[in-house]
Amino acid sequence: MNIKHIILALIMTGAFISCSEFEEMNTNPNEPTTVSADVLLPSAIRQSVNTMAMESFLLGNNAAQLTAKTLRTEIDDYRWNAFPTVWEGMYESLTDIRGVETLAIESGNQALEGAAVTLRSWVFSVLTNAYGDIPYSEAIAGAENNFTPAYDSQDEIYADLLSELSRAETLLASGSGSIDGDILLGGDASLWRKFANSLRLRLLMTANNQLANAGTEFASIVNAGNIISSNADNVALGYLSGFPNQFPTIPLKTGDFDAVALSSTLYGVMDANQDPRLSRYARPDNDDYSTPTFVGADNGAGSTCSSTGSRLGAIYFNDAAQTSAASLGLNSPEGIIMTYAEVEFLLAEAAAKGWITNDIETHYQNGIQASMDYYQVDYAPYGWADFSDFYANSGVAYAAVTDIWEQKWQALFFHGLEPYFEVRRWYFESGMSFDGIPFLGPTCENSNNDNLPLRFLYPGEEQSLNADNYNAAIANLDGGNDFNAATWLVK
Repeated sequence: MNIKHIILALIMTGAFISCSEFEEMNTNPNEPTTVSADVLLPSAIRQSVNTMAMESFLLGNNAAQLTAKTLRTEIDDYRWNAFPTVWEGMYESLTDIRGVETLAIESGNQALEGAAVTLRSWVFSVLTNAYGDIPYSEAIAGAENNFTPAYDSQDEIYADLLSELSRAETLLASGSGSIDGDILLGGDASLWRKFANSLRLRLLMTANNQLANAGTEFASIVNAGNIISSNADNVALGYLSGFPNQFPTIPLKTGDFDAVALSSTLYGVMDANQDPRLSRYARPDNDDYSTPTFVGADNGAGSTCSSTGSRLGAIYFNDAAQTSAASLGLNSPEGIIMTYAEVEFLLAEAAAKGWITNDIETHYQNGIQASMDYYQVDYAPYGWADFSDFYANSGVAYAAVTDIWEQKWQALFFHGLEPYFEVRRWYFESGMSFDGIPFLGPTCENSNNDNLPLRFLYPGEEQSLNADNYNAAIANLDGGNDFNAATWLVK
């Protein structure tokens, strides 16, 4: 072997050694190669709930006329768009939820699987309620190299959601496994079980006009029990006092927070009844909680619309110049998914429909009181001795099903997009008119001929990145990708 061959052999040997050593040097022994469920689950919960908490402020409350925009009034004026932060935020959370579900199945952890299925079902229910047909069965399939998922029809999605929530309830009832990393319900499988069953009640009521067996299935769930039955069962994410884990409105700039105010519609209803929740939903203009004064801003845009309304409640924003929520002894705001008050109103309406034989007024009264208790109201400044005094003498005592609607509407303050979804249902049940909803009307000088928009538009990126499936979806809508196009829920 000549000297050139010896040198080449040494170089090649060194190359193999160097590559091996290089790979060892670049392997971080402290970096996990897989992510555990107790990391993925809190991420999924935080992403989805943060999205809905912020959209409560920006979209849900305003679309339902609980609050009003004082700037950028396209929501109040019915000039709706895709609201892409809803689509993006909720679909992003599904990636982590799918990871949790996969890990739960692999490990045989039925409780964790049940929680993941319940959370996934809630996220998808929000998306389909908002947009109509959406990617569902093929969604979040990037691992299978499917980046252009087909859209499922809303009726098929609802059928599967109800089936999946029933399966989740069975998994959670098994007592097998644990729900580690659960920042929503503290790892309590019994609370997740109540959430799954109560969410089924919500979906059955939302789609009741399209489901022949809605009443029967609703009654079956109620008779079996295990639904949310007190404020201790509320499905709501608690926030911390420090950034970045604060309630989403707390870190806002003052001008951004003040772009939303108490609506004249909500103020009119609550003032007429001297409802003590007023001092929780809004800050008194005189900053005096013993003799509070308020004013409401009009939803809409135009020369006759008032854009002056009281600031939202002290719990939603810190201002050193005004009375703080802490000094009032109020709990911090939560990211609300579902509450006991909502469930009681569902039961009241189901009783009014004849689905269940329970007493309508008992559930109705329970719903109002649960909402009052949740918001830690003070009855005295409004002239009431206690809840019984308020109920008996304020004018809210039950007389008709629209009373249930009115009180539920008030109780859904800061409940994600649910206030809008319910207003749309009542609008549909009233013959596509506000005439059957005595506490609501078209917004001031709106640009949609006094018609309530029925859906959100699909995001523009769907048209460019998932064109074939997007086009197939809009072909199923009368009028195409339009906010007045009726989805299955309101046909």
